[in-house]
Amino acid sequence: MLALLISEHCAALKAPSAVTGWSRTPSFARSPHETSSGRPSRICGPGRPQRSRAAMPIEAQSPPLLRDSSALDEALMARFASAGFLRLDPPILQPADAFLDLSGETIRRSMFLTSGEDGQELCLRPDLTIPVAREVQRLHLPMPAAVSYLGPVFRSHSGGAGEFRQAGVESFGRADTAAADADILALGLETCAIYGVPDPEILIGDVGLFSAVLEALPLAPAWRRRLMKDFGQGRLDEDIANLSESEAKGTAAVHAGVLSALAGSDPDAARALITDLLSIAGITTVGGRTVSEIAARFLEQAALEGNGLSAETAAILSRYLAITGAPGPALEQVRALANEARIDISGALAAFEERASHLAAHGVNLSEVEFSAAFGRPLDYYSGMVFELSDPEGRVAAPLVAGGRYDRLMSRLGAETVVPAVGFAAWVERLALLESQS
Repeated sequence: MLALLISEHCAALKAPSAVTGWSRTPSFARSPHETSSGRPSRICGPGRPQRSRAAMPIEAQSPPLLRDSSALDEALMARFASAGFLRLDPPILQPADAFLDLSGETIRRSMFLTSGEDGQELCLRPDLTIPVAREVQRLHLPMPAAVSYLGPVFRSHSGGAGEFRQAGVESFGRADTAAADADILALGLETCAIYGVPDPEILIGDVGLFSAVLEALPLAPAWRRRLMKDFGQGRLDEDIANLSESEAKGTAAVHAGVLSALAGSDPDAARALITDLLSIAGITTVGGRTVSEIAARFLEQAALEGNGLSAETAAILSRYLAITGAPGPALEQVRALANEARIDISGALAAFEERASHLAAHGVNLSEVEFSAAFGRPLDYYSGMVFELSDPEGRVAAPLVAGGRYDRLMSRLGAETVVPAVGFAAWVERLALLESQS
């Protein structure tokens, strides 16, 4: 019965896109995006029909349809170099494990995957932050290290082809994190200005502040992990609804037998038992996850269903996530809520204020910055400030530049110590499109 329950749980997971093979310079057509039916995107060979490029979104258009932006791209890279950033060019073909473990669900579902001759799972890089971080480790660059990049990344999406270019910078090892955050955001604003967008809309969030709120509230550890993981994924309202005591009491019985059978077992023993049952059932990988990862997720979901939340705590979370506005007034709302709820988040509030002060020193008009307590980015490795810069005229709906702080990434890639890190990626085709219209 336990194996059956786990098998049913696994069936709900979706697998990333699969790749049967590619040439050294892949050619992408309008592959179908993975849907609820499980149909994956494929890298297409010659002769496949392609949609008219004039109807494609900017990410799907090939360079001839756009104004030549190479001069602007090189001007951008020259600006990065003058700011002290060393240009790196990591391999296009990457081990898939880090992306599967550390990227959000959106990227995991859009990856182009294949297997090497040794059975290792590989992918075309879906972004450049993880490959650049790996290069910094491989090259043993001294800290602090500042690096830049410009090159193609590959993601399947419903709008068209899956190759587009990103430029960006990553700063590793700076201890003055608030100043580093402000420096990176200011350089993102310069990036937009180089392409003719001098005053983009600025949206910021703070994963660290949200984490401090969760740590100060009486939450079960499993729910803290779930809420942190879902921050930026658009599922927090659903999570909070499921956290109510009535919901927990109504669903705990689903896995009551499993929890009873595992009562008294230490976490490693429980995970080993479920891993063995999955193997007996013939389950190997689901959605790019290993059997061990599936077992850990099953145990977490069972724990989630057995722990509820008081209406008071749920209300505090909902009120916090509803806070928006310019950084100054928004911070006062957060402070007032913390005082009312009697929770101590003073360290995170001080870090927020220090970062805002550095942004003002860069000439950023804070009254025109929008802070949203619920805003995060759909990548699992962010740990502090996150931001997006967008076209103020709405000609391109997606962000032009996006990034933030990710202090946990390097250690999760194998570094022996925590390495403070912050950076951003710029979608140069989107920027070039706006420059061509100016």
